[in-house]
Amino acid sequence: MISHGKNIKIFTANSNVNLAREISQNLDLPVGESLVGKFSDGEIFVNIQETVRGSDVFVVQSTSYPVNDNLMELLIMIDAFRRASAGRITAVIPYFGYARQDRKAKARDPISAKLVADLIARAGADRVLTMDLHAPQIQGFFDIPVDHLLGVPLLSPYYAQKFEKRDDIVVVSPDFGSVTRARNFAQRLNIPIAIIDKRRPKPNVSEVMNIIGDIKGKSVILVDDMIDTAGTITHGAKALMERGAKEVYACCTHPVLSGPAIERIEESPIKELVVLNTIELPEEKKIDKIKILSVAPLFAEAIERIYEDISVSTLFI
Repeated sequence: MISHGKNIKIFTANSNVNLAREISQNLDLPVGESLVGKFSDGEIFVNIQETVRGSDVFVVQSTSYPVNDNLMELLIMIDAFRRASAGRITAVIPYFGYARQDRKAKARDPISAKLVADLIARAGADRVLTMDLHAPQIQGFFDIPVDHLLGVPLLSPYYAQKFEKRDDIVVVSPDFGSVTRARNFAQRLNIPIAIIDKRRPKPNVSEVMNIIGDIKGKSVILVDDMIDTAGTITHGAKALMERGAKEVYACCTHPVLSGPAIERIEESPIKELVVLNTIELPEEKKIDKIKILSVAPLFAEAIERIYEDISVSTLFI
């Protein structure tokens, strides 16, 4: 590995092509020429159609649905660049799949996040650039450098502009695991915080037990890192309204939105859901309640800083 290559090249597989194009436009660069597809038996093939020898290569690929296909595309693409003598390879993973499998919650559980981290490093990546890992300690699962971007600095300015007067606004954490994120969000807007006390009897199922904090007569903003089946966020919104909230807004970094998520959001009291485009939403999921903000400028700046060997952490100040 060298400190950085002789030039920047941005490539993408198939999970988030539009985001890769936006990032390239922000850097005033073209997306690299490559072909990623499948053979008739389902095996993935990669064809890099330009030289990358000595280049600083950034591969943009979220490991979202279909998770295993997108992960294999990323691994095979990294391997192709390594064998083509790229100077340095950075895996740009806006959404890191398997992040929720970060510990042994019960006997004989796998720690799949660690396995995926090892696969990415073993394939030939020299570093990883990602955003809002579900568990921040996953950075330590990698044996290569990880630059971890945050979604709150992109989401909070939207609400700062939306609510100029914030006397009756409260940020709400949907569970205790998101308190740090919600507190960071609240500090940026200089507003109070509340917490939903819930329990999860089984995966993708949550039950609200209590609300910690004053939300009566307030407009509340639910803040989370991801929304998957939307059970947590919609149950939380319903509980907040039942306990006297005036209106409920919600935001997240990663719009996984699987299973019944869209139907639940449509039927929920949530007035607006703001998400980032770390995962590319198909047209059928782009409902009126959902507003999408782009992470492309932030990722583009981070890529430029990585190439120039200057600090990335200053982006969060």
